[in-house]
Formats: sequence, structure tokens, C-alpha cells
Amino acid sequence: VQLQASGGGSVQAGASLRLSCTGSGNTLEYGDMAWFRRGPGKEREFVAAIRWYQGDVSYSDSVKDRFYISGENGGNTVNLQMNRLEPDDSAVYYCAASERFVSDYRAELEYAYWGQGTLVTVSS
Repeated sequence: VQLQASGGGSVQAGASLRLSCTGSGNTLEYGDMAWFRRGPGKEREFVAAIRWYQGDVSYSDSVKDRFYISGENGGNTVNLQMNRLEPDDSAVYYCAASERFVSDYRAELEYAYWGQGTLVTVSS
């Protein structure tokens, strides 16, 4: 599976951005997709995940009620709608995918496939 992410950019605080990630090669219909991010000087952290087949989603506390994850294309595309962006949201955002259901959405090791990362910069 190859993942291609897009949609990053530079915005001011309070603005919105939408990230997309599409997987190719194998179906992800019966797997999970997620977004992680790595901010300046920080470790990579979980942002959100979706299990398209069951309609299950999960969010980190820091983005809950601001970010929304959705899937389409039979589960092979995942979108991240980011609203009310804050400077602390500045990071390289990575999409990740597993062809199987993961046991822990937040565990990086659960995901076998990773996109190249897309940069989001939020200025105050």
C-alpha cells in the first residue's frame, strides 16, 4: 500500500484546513487509517483514526471537537478536516494505514504503511 497525503499549508490561527490521504495498491476497506503529527521539537503523536467499515472514529483530546476524520473511496481515502486551528497544531502530519483492524488506534507500530507527511503551519 502506498499512501499519498495532500492539503497542508500555512494559515492563521482560527482558520481551517483539510488534509486528504489516499492509499493505493491494496484495499483498506477492512483496515484502519489514522493521522499522526510531529510538531517542532516534539515526538510524533496520535491525532485521529477511523475504521471505515464500522464507522468508528477516535480523536486525541487536543483535537477533539475541532478536527473531524472521515473516510471515502471504500475506505482507501481518509480526510482530516481541521477547524479552529491553533499554533500548537503546527506540525508535519502523517497518514498511516493498516490492512487489518488495529488493537490500539494510538499505537504507531500498529500501522504498517505511512505517507510522506504534509506540513501544516499555524501562525498567531
